[in-house]
Amino acid sequence: MNISVIIPVYNAAAYIEKAVTSALFHKEVKEVVLVNDGSTDDSLAILQKLQQSDARIKIYHHENNANKGRSASRNLALQKATMPFIAFLDADDFYLENRFEIDSKIFASDATIDGVYNAIGVHFYRDFSDEEHNELALTTVTEAIPPKELFDYLLNGKKGYFSIDGLTIRKEVLTKIGLFQEHLVVAEDTDWLLKMALTSKLVAGNITEPVAMRGVHETNIFNQTEQYKVHRQKMYESVIHWSFQNNIGKAKIDLLLNWLFYYRYKEKYNLIAEFKYWFYLLKSNPKLLTSTLAIKYCPIIRKRKQLFPILFR
Repeated sequence: MNISVIIPVYNAAAYIEKAVTSALFHKEVKEVVLVNDGSTDDSLAILQKLQQSDARIKIYHHENNANKGRSASRNLALQKATMPFIAFLDADDFYLENRFEIDSKIFASDATIDGVYNAIGVHFYRDFSDEEHNELALTTVTEAIPPKELFDYLLNGKKGYFSIDGLTIRKEVLTKIGLFQEHLVVAEDTDWLLKMALTSKLVAGNITEPVAMRGVHETNIFNQTEQYKVHRQKMYESVIHWSFQNNIGKAKIDLLLNWLFYYRYKEKYNLIAEFKYWFYLLKSNPKLLTSTLAIKYCPIIRKRKQLFPILFR
């Protein structure tokens, strides 16, 4: 099993050596593909020093050393990766010694499997409360989910979630789902994983103990609540648009619309705003206009029928 590990790097001088070293530890890792995303700290110098002692380290930059964000950096790394399997790691996270043990066995046992997801833990670089530690201690699904049901459960979260740090995929999955959406500042990984769950066979690996650790510190992007509120909606729009383009079944698009409008309902938009937004969705997705979903999710119909029953099944 030969793996390319993808790591986007932006001002991660305090963490990047630990991340890279943890990836290089594994014999399955044949290259670590790093994109220095316009860092202004010592990240590049640290990477170049590490590269001198291990030829598996590959360093790339955006044109003119620009800062383009995580999605663009992962996309560049994916385009440069040469191995048949891909794994991901954020620059402030790190792998544990058991990272690829189960993945290797699962892929070897079944050539139809496209990806394996695993649990990740948490490592705090700052003070934390017991409540916060318990909440973040293990990011995982609570049980193995049949691949055909994974999309539904990732949407409703009733059996938990998994992180991209704990995911290993065959590179050919990219031909089904494409690259990351670069207009999404956050939730770009959720967008990608939902598309993958719709088209690929993903199975559970080690979901009871961590195979990687998420680094938690003062500058984590997941602390930016307002960013997630804005880009969660954009993420749903992205998956809906992609689903229409790729002939995903109406039932799955129905679920996406249900969740999209559930979150808009929580924001208490007025009827005029909802009509403007609905026309925007219809214009963006012409196939929606000819679907019965156009009637079901019309703002007046939604208001009258109080949709979102899927949330409570």
